[in-house]
Amino acid sequence: MVSIEQEFWDLTPEGEGVIRYRMRNSHGAEVELTNLGAAVVAIRVPDRKGALADVALGYGEAGDYRRDPANMGKTIGRFAGRIGYGRMEIEGEEIRLEANCGRHHLHGGTVGFGNRLWESRVEENRVVMELYSPEGDQGYPAQMQVEAVFDFDDDNALEITYRAAADRTTVVNLTNHLYFNLEGEDGGSVLDHELQLNASAVCEMNGKQLPTGRLLPVADSPMDFSAFRPLRPGLASEFNHLDDYDGFDHPFAVDDWQPNILREVGWLRSPKSGRTMQILSSQPCVVVYTGNGLSGGAPRSRSGRRYEDYDGIALECQNFPDAPNRPEFPSPLLRPGEIYCQKTIYRFSTF
Repeated sequence: MVSIEQEFWDLTPEGEGVIRYRMRNSHGAEVELTNLGAAVVAIRVPDRKGALADVALGYGEAGDYRRDPANMGKTIGRFAGRIGYGRMEIEGEEIRLEANCGRHHLHGGTVGFGNRLWESRVEENRVVMELYSPEGDQGYPAQMQVEAVFDFDDDNALEITYRAAADRTTVVNLTNHLYFNLEGEDGGSVLDHELQLNASAVCEMNGKQLPTGRLLPVADSPMDFSAFRPLRPGLASEFNHLDDYDGFDHPFAVDDWQPNILREVGWLRSPKSGRTMQILSSQPCVVVYTGNGLSGGAPRSRSGRRYEDYDGIALECQNFPDAPNRPEFPSPLLRPGEIYCQKTIYRFSTF
């Protein structure tokens, strides 16, 4: 049985209330959420000895989530990842978006969903957050209504469900930008964590961090996670621009993906703490990001220090970056009368 507490956390500059929710299961494990960015701000789960620690990177003050280039634990939208040169075409109409990442559009724009205050409520044993995105929001066409649903259970599984509907054809690609460290959010580098992915191919990337549309087999490469292996080896490899990106920031194609089917994406584990995390999702892609830029101006961590590069890993289940311009990828179009619905589950255990 999960209990949910809510408390006033802060006020926005506009005088609106920032709320923090604490979901606690019968074993004492907890997930904390806030309606600022529909963000996950803490996940406390046991190690192999039963000791609880927070395995989600985050900040101690609500205001820090308004000054957050890392998008820590936030809901990303309208479109997660890059859209090349801030341009796309929808039903013959050219759409121009803000170029907020060099010449490209990233994570929905400067005022994307992760930088908004969502309406939120408790529904029995879950937390539901809603956001209205008007026509022209950050350049996107259509009015869109978005819902984020957070569930947590006695199996230590955090389930995040995103739904959206629009009044005319547009694109949508929602994900959560959690960073994990299974030794605790103050545990330092995650490069000795071990990752296993059910992904036999990865997007070929160019020097501008855009996919070419081609998928590369990962077998016998530094991106082969068919069996558990540490993140550190191959980090400086020239393979698929690993060295150019200072680490992983790559979209992996989920094997045997089918629309609306929940599949096992993979596992992350820490040999030191004994914690493991299983990832399941209905999304076709998982972006593996080893926190290569975490030292670039993020606020102080919840434990009072500055995060360093590689202090956390993000495993972002989503559609492929630049999908609006890449017919090789699953279509990101959302049409009137359709419901976008995607689910990701992070289930924690020990070994």
